[in-house]
Amino acid sequence: MKPLLLLACAASLAAQAPTRDDVLAAMRKSADFYRNKVSKEGGYHFYYTSDLSYGRSESAEGPTQVEVQREATPVVAFAYLQAWDATKDRVFLEHARAAAHALLKGQLCSGGWDYLIEFDPEKRKQYEYRADSNCGSDKRGVTNLDDNVTQAAVRVLMRVDQELGFSDKAIHEGALFALDKLIAAQYPIGAWPQRFRTPPDHSQFPVRRASYPESWSKKWPGPEYQSHYTFNDNSIADAIDMMLEAYRIYNEPRFKAAAEKGGQFILMAQMPDPQPAWAQQYDRNMHPAWARVFEPPSVTGGESQGIMRILMTLYRETGDKKYLEPIPRALAYLRKSFVARTDAEVFRRMPEGPVVARFYELKTNRPLYITKGSRMVAAGMGSRLIDGYEVSYSPDSVITHYGVLTSGRDLAAIEEDYKKIAAADPATLKRPAKLRTLSPWDERPRRGAAGKPTAAEVSQLISSLDERGAWTKMGTIGKSNRVMFVYAAKDMVLRVGRGRSDGSAGDNANSRAQIIRLKENDTVEVFGGEQAPPERIISSGDFARNLGRLAAYLQ
Repeated sequence: MKPLLLLACAASLAAQAPTRDDVLAAMRKSADFYRNKVSKEGGYHFYYTSDLSYGRSESAEGPTQVEVQREATPVVAFAYLQAWDATKDRVFLEHARAAAHALLKGQLCSGGWDYLIEFDPEKRKQYEYRADSNCGSDKRGVTNLDDNVTQAAVRVLMRVDQELGFSDKAIHEGALFALDKLIAAQYPIGAWPQRFRTPPDHSQFPVRRASYPESWSKKWPGPEYQSHYTFNDNSIADAIDMMLEAYRIYNEPRFKAAAEKGGQFILMAQMPDPQPAWAQQYDRNMHPAWARVFEPPSVTGGESQGIMRILMTLYRETGDKKYLEPIPRALAYLRKSFVARTDAEVFRRMPEGPVVARFYELKTNRPLYITKGSRMVAAGMGSRLIDGYEVSYSPDSVITHYGVLTSGRDLAAIEEDYKKIAAADPATLKRPAKLRTLSPWDERPRRGAAGKPTAAEVSQLISSLDERGAWTKMGTIGKSNRVMFVYAAKDMVLRVGRGRSDGSAGDNANSRAQIIRLKENDTVEVFGGEQAPPERIISSGDFARNLGRLAAYLQ
């Protein structure tokens, strides 16, 4: 191509590229719409109808509630902070401040958060909200560390507090209150439970190393597992990294000490040979223990991967090589434990590459599976299992709503990171001064992750905003008016027709009845009202991702 033509093409592309003012205007328009029109007192749902008449999340719904899980209020708050960091436009910081204040209204007297925040004044009386001085009751007040709920909320408060120069007294005090309550809830061994209301009685939880029980029951003993030391869903790893960030922000030694105490628990929780990895949860005797009906005592190929990553994070933050020592043994064990693929349904759902079991039987290292079970959920009556949910050695006809297998592809990346970190000067390993992610492994580039936004992508994001400043898409978010749900773990028959109140059909009912044969994995749901058609909806995750992409373009 001739030089003059090259220059002409470059000039044309430059003319099409959005200017900084174009991008900033789009960011302001979208953020102002989301804060002023979508939010409830600064908090957010997962999804909304485009006309904003209804919002819903996994646990919260309707106009008086918001969600604390990451894909709602936290990700929106972090997107505002990213926009503030890229532009230094104060409006974005104020939107993040509003999200932090929404979280404060849902902070429990026990220190943390549950999945949702209720804003209706009358309904709030059912919760032990600290902002309402409703403490000391028997109402809903359990702090939840599952699914990164409390950890994410604390990170929002801390990061907003830091950006405000610690000038907002309520945010500052709320963050420190949560952190101190979490320290009080830490067991003597350094672990945390999945949920808590009050600090543990330390005399009931001796400090000892993990070991194998003499035997374990293959029958689920029941739901009393809340006091277990819990790695499940990386809850302890997230708590440790949250404490490390708290030390960075507040320079208070007690937060670093709590993180290192958590790290010491990880070292003590590594199982001895022949399975030198970790269990999902341990009882007070440091034996792998049952949790939910589909989570048996075992060594896990899932959470063990996150544990190795948090050990490397602890080393990067402290320079103490004791945190690296368990990793080679765990890696070697997991590499030897890859599960051979079969044509079973559970394997067809797995991505290409090596596979590890979520659960390995203690000592024998045989993969454990949980058989499918028929279950029914009726409005106002809770959930009931009809059959199934038994421990099995066969991968045939096992549950698919919960990952009994997990990918082993990341083991290569974990090993690569371990080798680089072990060989590097510890002084070069510190993480960035400001953290943006919710888990330490999120800092590592993911497969297929988008790079720096292009001018074309940014132009598309700007042009796809509607006149209000909303990004919308087609979908359905449903409503919580489900009357009944049935999951068929085996072949069943559904009869639909007119019948009497006693359940019998009555004369000639067969002529009016429809028989539907259900196969394995089929579900039946009954809702009140009419079928909701697809419509335009708004997603908090999409908003946060798009605002973040525009901010990244400016950076």
